[in-house]
This record gives sequence, structure tokens and C-alpha cells, in this order.
Amino acid sequence: MTEVVAGVDIGGTNTVFGLVDRNGEIIAESKLSTASYPEIDDFVDVLGESVKRLIPGKKDFVLKGIGIGAPNANYYKGTIELAPNLAWKGIVPLAGKIKDKTDLPVVITNDANAAAMGEMIFGAAKNMKNFIILTLGTGLGSGIVINGELVYGHTGFAGELGHTIIVPGGRDCGCGRQGCLETYASASGLVRTALYMLSESKEESSLREMAPSELTAKKIAEAAADNDHIALEAFDYTAEMLAFGIINAIVFSSPEAVFLFGGLAQAGDLLFTPVRTYVYRNIQPIFRGTVKVLPSGIPESNAAVLGAAALAWNELSY
Repeated sequence: MTEVVAGVDIGGTNTVFGLVDRNGEIIAESKLSTASYPEIDDFVDVLGESVKRLIPGKKDFVLKGIGIGAPNANYYKGTIELAPNLAWKGIVPLAGKIKDKTDLPVVITNDANAAAMGEMIFGAAKNMKNFIILTLGTGLGSGIVINGELVYGHTGFAGELGHTIIVPGGRDCGCGRQGCLETYASASGLVRTALYMLSESKEESSLREMAPSELTAKKIAEAAADNDHIALEAFDYTAEMLAFGIINAIVFSSPEAVFLFGGLAQAGDLLFTPVRTYVYRNIQPIFRGTVKVLPSGIPESNAAVLGAAALAWNELSY
């Protein structure tokens, strides 16, 4: 019999899930609409049945556990707490409900922590004990591994580097404060920077041909690849701010590597080259040359399911 776990990634719109073996091979995969189940018990019933349905045609497979990545998930309590983009309000005991439904071990954490676990078990951090992963999407998530263990802290919510303040009194953040790293060093932060630069400059730019509502990080990256000066300046500023966030993280955890993952990281050298330059230039000398800034080793299309599955495999290994 081949042992597998289910990796589940819960998003505000869709939930994707799959069966994953110990080598990180996705045996089967499916998805369902999160938004279609505003009642948590209905969601749990459908998810439990959907995961079980992945097994029947694979009779030599045995399901050992379930790992879940979700917004505002608390590893210690097995809960999702006050997640703004999910229909289920308050504190939701999701792990316990799924365990009752499936009679399997269930572990849950936020999506960035799941990404870090996936990187450590299946990705480019396989032989690393100390690293950080930054997920650069609409916001900025982070997972921190120290001495081979994910950092959860006292509350279960440690490692929110996206909400470290790097510009006091700076840009408004969705968390209710101002100047958080994610308002500068994320896909949405890049768009905000480009819009500001366009408003402050009369310089020609292909970005002016787009309505502000149509401007995306991908379109800015395409313009930068065509040597559009404002797009390049926007990337440079974003990279500088991201580098300061990385430098601050390095000082407290001294990682071997910082991995960049997500839509913004797909810009490749447009982002990585200036980030590496700014990190090297501004880091405390004792850390200079000790930390690599690297792309994730897991394809983005598989990362959510593999990260959640890695969480389950890690838990089962204890």
C-alpha cells in the first residue's frame, strides 16, 4: 500500500486539494468553490467527501492525514481566526470539525507557513535548517524556519513580516496601520508605486496608456522588460523596500537563504537583481555574504497543495 496525505489550500474563492505521497508527487487533485459554502459545516461535509472520492480508483493508496493551509489559521488551536476574506466569521475550529468528519489526523497553518514547509520538504530548502520564505502576492506573507522548525511563537501567529512597519506614517495597510512592508513590497505595492511615479512625473511611459484600474504587477513587469523607465524605477524602489524588510529579518534569525515566491517573484531578474544588490549594500557587515536570496524551488501551480501536504507529512513524522 502507498501512503498519501491530503493537502488542502483554502482561499476566499476556491479550495484546491490533492493526494500527495512522501516524495511530493501529486497523485490526484481537485477543487471546490469555498464561496459556495457560507456555512462551515456544509463546507466540511463537502470537503470530506471530495477528498475521499479521490481515493476509490486508487485502491492501493491509504490516506494517512490532512494538512491545511488557510488565511489566519492558528496551528496551535486548529482554528481559522477572524479571516477577512472568508465567509466564516469569528473563530472557526476547522481542524477539529474535519477530524470528526474524516477520523484522520488534521493539521492547519497559514498559507505562508505551509509554503515554508513545502520548501523544506519538497523544494529548494531540503538541506536547510534556517531559512525564510516570502510570498509576494496581493499582500506579503512569510514563513520562518529556525533550527529546522517553523516559528509559530506564543500565539501561533508569529512571522508576519509583511506587517513590520518600515515607513512610519506611510501607506495605509489593510491591517489598519500605516507603513507596513506589504504596502510597498508586494504586487499591489508595486502598482501603488507605479501610480505614484506616474502622477509625479511627466516622463513618457507605456503605462500611461492604461487606466489606473487596469494596471497590474505583470503589466509593469512587461513594461520594465521593454526598458520603460518609470516601470524600471518602480521595480527598483519596490526591490529596495523589500531588501530592507529582508535585512531586518536576517538580523534576528540569520537564515541561510531567503526564498521569494508568488506573482511578483515571477518577474525574475527585474526583482532579484536589485534586491540582492540592496541587501548586500545595506546589511550589517557580519551578515554580508552569508545569505542567499533565491527563487522558490516549487512550481507555483503545485505549491499550495504541496505545502499543505508537507505540513501533514511533517506532523506524521513525529
